[in-house]
Amino acid sequence: MLVNLLGKPLKICGCSPKTGWYLDGYCKTDSSDLGNHSICSVVTDTFLKYTKSQGNNLIDPNLLMEFPGLKAGDHWCLCAERWEQARIDGVAPPVIIESTNLSATEVVPLDILKSFACKVV
Repeated sequence: MLVNLLGKPLKICGCSPKTGWYLDGYCKTDSSDLGNHSICSVVTDTFLKYTKSQGNNLIDPNLLMEFPGLKAGDHWCLCAERWEQARIDGVAPPVIIESTNLSATEVVPLDILKSFACKVV
């Protein structure tokens, strides 16, 4: 069973667009996922511009990958290291605790992730 930051079953992060290493909506990861796509976030314009400036363009569509591009408010499984770098740089997006894989704590301490928690309705 995959576990979230609360020690409970991992909940879905997002399906529009499909997110996750497996593109199944969940922030699941395995040893082939070098980016550890484990943090479920509600992306912001600030974060999207930041990550684009770092060489990871999540804004523009990529038709070859069937990727429609992200906009503020979308739920997306982020690489733990990218999220942590964004936090250090002051632009980390909110975290959906129930949908963030516990493996994120291999990169970011649990108390920090919880301090960025947001409620999803």
